[in-house]
Amino acid sequence: MIVVTGATGNVGRALVRMLAEAQVPATAVARHITEADVPPGVRAVAADLADPGGLRGAFAAAEALFLLVAGEDPNGILDVARTAGIRKVVLLSSQGAGTRPEAYRHPGQFEAAVRGSGLGWTILRSGGIATNAFAWAESIRTGREAAAPFGDVGLPFIDPDDVAAVAAAVLRKDAHLGATYTLTGPAPTTPRERATAIAAALGESVRFTEQSREEAHKLMAQFMPLPVVEGTLAILGEPTEDEQQVSPDVEHVLGRAPGSFAAWAERNVGAFR
Repeated sequence: MIVVTGATGNVGRALVRMLAEAQVPATAVARHITEADVPPGVRAVAADLADPGGLRGAFAAAEALFLLVAGEDPNGILDVARTAGIRKVVLLSSQGAGTRPEAYRHPGQFEAAVRGSGLGWTILRSGGIATNAFAWAESIRTGREAAAPFGDVGLPFIDPDDVAAVAAAVLRKDAHLGATYTLTGPAPTTPRERATAIAAALGESVRFTEQSREEAHKLMAQFMPLPVVEGTLAILGEPTEDEQQVSPDVEHVLGRAPGSFAAWAERNVGAFR
């Protein structure tokens, strides 16, 4: 049995689907989830990572755990996992935990807890995820416009289905224990290029507007902690060489290259119509 936390999110939902298709027993965990939210044969459990004690039922009879960085008590979560008999944890962390540890302390705390848990572990450090473009969905639907800062700075955004596929592979094979993988797409793309890719998928033009750093900061601060806002804007505007580099880790795990942003846009074009 594999437990997937964040099972209604971009990566978690895809991971649950992949496990179900492979006929791997799975428990899907999210704060608000029912059997209607998961494929047939998958157990759905409503629980919150902010309340480790409430995870006992979700972790029962499981061998492996896919863990998000959520809540403030990673050691409490891992204690419950160990007591339940879970022997392996795969943590979905952030690339920023390695490149900008001061700004990304929360993922770093989870990484340290996982490494010190006594469980088998693999850490997945994801770069920017293609589904961040869903922030443009309403403005593209209503006005065929997309806005973002640093319009010509490229980063290798990754399709969340590729993150999920890597997670599925490492959850099922012990060969990846003790590894920390950085997950990126196949090539850097700029915000302007991503808007163009969505326009191509739509078959219509999309106007790109470059925001100032201050405008972007004000918007992001409405739903992100300020240190993460600063770290994210630093990555978007002044990425390090490591943050712009395409990682070989997706291909190493999956035996294939990661999918492009254009392919993601074509698959998800309905969100922008």
